[in-house]
Amino acid sequence: MKDVILWTGAGQIGMAIARRIGSGEKIIIGDKNTANAEATAKIMAEAGFDVEWIECDISSRDSILDLIHKGQEYGEISALINAAGVSPSQAPIEAILKVDLYGTAVLLEEVGKVIKNGGAGVTISSQSGHRMKQLTPEEDRLLATTPTEELLSLEMLQPAKIHDTLHAYQLAKRCNEKRVMFEACRWGERGARINSISPGIIVTPLALDEFNGPRGDFYKNMFANCPAGRPGTADEVANVAELIMNESGTFITGSDFMIDGGATASYFYGKLQPRE
Repeated sequence: MKDVILWTGAGQIGMAIARRIGSGEKIIIGDKNTANAEATAKIMAEAGFDVEWIECDISSRDSILDLIHKGQEYGEISALINAAGVSPSQAPIEAILKVDLYGTAVLLEEVGKVIKNGGAGVTISSQSGHRMKQLTPEEDRLLATTPTEELLSLEMLQPAKIHDTLHAYQLAKRCNEKRVMFEACRWGERGARINSISPGIIVTPLALDEFNGPRGDFYKNMFANCPAGRPGTADEVANVAELIMNESGTFITGSDFMIDGGATASYFYGKLQPRE
């Protein structure tokens, strides 16, 4: 039997993290796109990792449970890498809330019931959660603590309250951040830890499509005028994930780490400040 890493969202960021922490462990990749999951598993296997893939739609609790049960066939669940999600240009409001908000909350809840003592998890959020209008303490608490099956019924998440897909995405990522804080308390009862990372613009195949799409100028302006002056790489995200998931990070839980080249700082106090 081996320790098992559950990895959802078979993209570049998840792969970079899995390559840092997955040596000697069983890795189960879950992705709704089975062709993507299979191709990623092949790349990892050819690099020497013990990998299997399974179809997984994190907007479905049953699908999440299937992923967990698949992992438990090989041993105890020791780690979670959640890199699944959809972007504002990929999906409508309802899908963003169902996958990025509800799905992440359910995944953290269900994995938190089985994670082994000493285990750790990371969920990939976004700088977007830090760049929306501040919510009230009560609204933040509702996002953090509302039972998962009631989340999408919250008044603030009703279509009439949401301006567009970007607003939905921002709300989902704010919920991720708050949900990690809430779940850290539950994971801690099992001797395990959970944190989130909020990347800015990271170069991936999806990001390259965005750079050449309708919002391309917006993204190019963002990374050109952030303090770093460039987009980031998946390996730079993995640098932080490795820290917070290994023995050096055992005092880190319930936290969110922004890796955006200073874009959010520039949005509030620098060249990216919105014009009045």
